[in-house]
Amino acid sequence: MLDRDLIRHNSDLVREGIRRKHLEEGVVDRFLALDEEFRRITRETNDLQAEMNKIAKSIGALMGQGKKEEANEAKTQAAHLKDRVKTLEDLLRDVASRLRDIELQFPNLPHASAPDGKDESENVVIRTWGEPMAAESVPAHWEIAEKLKLLDLPRGAKISGSGFALYTGWGARLQRSLFSYMVDHQTTNNGYQEVYPPFLVNRASLIGTGNLPKFEEDLYKTNDDLYLIPTAEVPVTNIFRDEILEASDLPTRYAAYSGCFRREAGAAGKDTRGLLRIHQFDKVELVKFVKPEDSYAELESLVADAESVLQALGLHYRVIELCTGDLGAKGCKCYDVEVWSPGVGRYLEISSCTNFEAYQSRRANIRFRRESESAPEFVHILNGSGLATPRLFAALVETYYQPDGSVLIPEPLRHYMGTDRIPAI
Repeated sequence: MLDRDLIRHNSDLVREGIRRKHLEEGVVDRFLALDEEFRRITRETNDLQAEMNKIAKSIGALMGQGKKEEANEAKTQAAHLKDRVKTLEDLLRDVASRLRDIELQFPNLPHASAPDGKDESENVVIRTWGEPMAAESVPAHWEIAEKLKLLDLPRGAKISGSGFALYTGWGARLQRSLFSYMVDHQTTNNGYQEVYPPFLVNRASLIGTGNLPKFEEDLYKTNDDLYLIPTAEVPVTNIFRDEILEASDLPTRYAAYSGCFRREAGAAGKDTRGLLRIHQFDKVELVKFVKPEDSYAELESLVADAESVLQALGLHYRVIELCTGDLGAKGCKCYDVEVWSPGVGRYLEISSCTNFEAYQSRRANIRFRRESESAPEFVHILNGSGLATPRLFAALVETYYQPDGSVLIPEPLRHYMGTDRIPAI
């Protein structure tokens, strides 16, 4: 959500930001028209309330002067004004509700440094790490997983439907080892505080992060108006909803393991093989609450924290900066970390690290005070995956697949796995 005063007084700047994202800018005109009605009704209501107060004071004076008839006329006038104010207040609530609905439709504005572009084809490669194995030099992860009985995708589909994975044997242990290792790595080495959030959230929490109302079709919803989380970003961001923090509380950095649940309604038929796109997966999410002046330095360190997992595991990857046309509705600036999958023969997005500035904190009403007497300000919020396991699992088993049919386990995972390799069958 954007600052109302920014839209009112710098509407051209807002329009330009929306155009840079290649999104529909008519929301600006709809907001300005309704906002003018809102302010007109507010002015009229305030004027009438002031007139009512003035008349109320005069009634006592008239009664004291024995001017009963004039006092009764004043009472009648006050009653008419009260009825009119009641009508206006009801109208104002309706207009305020509609204005809020329009506000929630605004995308965030891209940072000035975000590269312009129309879609993902114009994203910019920032850096790479390590050397890629030759494309398709090893089998795809679903073939390896079938040979070594790491996954049972047919039975996963039988249990829950297509897009759900059943991990088995060493595959289940590898999955558990990955997210356990990543939580330990982010908390021990990178300074995050661990939290374990609910996997079900209310509507207000999803509005706070910007998942609602725009992305409702991608969410799983229960009958009692709760939603399965698409990412731990949602519950962790809402830890401080409607709270005012102290400056000394910032920065606050959380690492959270969770299951994630996504319908992926807009991606039907895309990347359906193996673990490339599934409806339930595990992820370690990194969320930061920071002072506005620190948020872009914190974004760079967030990306480095995500990269550090891949470096520790010895997996080749690249970092790309998203152009404005691929930035999405919520972000100001975003880096994607893409791991190389030699069996699939391409890079797979494994983390998106985004600075939302105050967009989410305005929606969730998360503020801080610099001094005890200073006015509250909105915090800046950032998040990124540190990391998501399905594609990490895929890249790892492909990268470390051995000629004898076994899978070598990277050293950081051996403590969790209890072995240095998954044996061939």
